[in-house]
Amino acid sequence: MVACAPSEQELYDAGIIELRKGEFKTAIENFDRILEENPNHFDALNARGVAYFELQKWDDAIVNFKAAMKQDSVSYKPYLNLGNAYLEKEEFKDAVVNYNMASALDLNQTDIYYNRGLALLGMEEYEDALLDFDNALRVDPNQALVHFNRGKALVGNNDPLEAINALHRSVSLDDTNGAAFYLLGITEMSALNKVDEGCAHLQQALQLGYNEAQEWIDEFCSSDS
Repeated sequence: MVACAPSEQELYDAGIIELRKGEFKTAIENFDRILEENPNHFDALNARGVAYFELQKWDDAIVNFKAAMKQDSVSYKPYLNLGNAYLEKEEFKDAVVNYNMASALDLNQTDIYYNRGLALLGMEEYEDALLDFDNALRVDPNQALVHFNRGKALVGNNDPLEAINALHRSVSLDDTNGAAFYLLGITEMSALNKVDEGCAHLQQALQLGYNEAQEWIDEFCSSDS
């Protein structure tokens, strides 16, 4: 007796299970089997792109997301995923273009705010980045990374006082982010001349493994800071 071959849906469901388990190569094998028979399968193309993304194979992910986009030009998903892949490649303009498309197709996708803010931050478009970070915080005000990157944008926008407030909020929500303590420390010292507070935050950054703090500590902080 010859067993029946699995259907497209069965292969897709199996691939999604493997994707969620972190078995990305096995997931790709399932999606490959679908696409060998049906190269226009939108969900398999998009999901295979996600699996390649998780493997940090950004270019392979981009190929799949673009192929998915051709099959369904009104779904926000491949645009959002494509934006994320370009963000990882630090191709910020392409990331913003795709985030804008995703947002236009589905205004309820609030995750777009933070990721687009990161891309705008990478482009040094600080005011636009701040708008997106503010929108992200309206959805959930307790996002430590959003406060951290908002602080970075405020520093870039020459607003150190608000940056310090944002960074204090970030470290109060997550006391394991060495980069946030570092930026807080150097901003306090350079903008407000708060050496004791700044040195304390730099020491915290160093304890958390953020070694860039050592140079500032050596130059500006006494040995017993």
